[in-house]
Amino acid sequence: MIHQVRGHTVDEQGRCTHWHSELDVVANRCTVCDEFWACHSCHEELAGHVFGRVLKSDLRPAVLCGCCGGTLSYRQYAAVTACPHCAHPFNPGCKLHEELYFA
Repeated sequence: MIHQVRGHTVDEQGRCTHWHSELDVVANRCTVCDEFWACHSCHEELAGHVFGRVLKSDLRPAVLCGCCGGTLSYRQYAAVTACPHCAHPFNPGCKLHEELYFA
């Protein structure tokens, strides 16, 4: 299944106007709308509802790699520093915002 990354001015690898470094390729799934978002700020500005955080115990896809479209559960994502599907590195700074996306 191909997922679209939603947000402001999202490029072909899922970067938005808020986060756009080479490493900013992770999109997070909102459990309310079941869509992948480039970042919490984009969701807040565009979705019209509170971001539904994924439970850390949930085995369904929680994040999406904007480079290859591969998805990972929270547990898979928390255990790696790069996409296990395409090896593109993830931004290590994203771990600092974990509470915005996961419960």
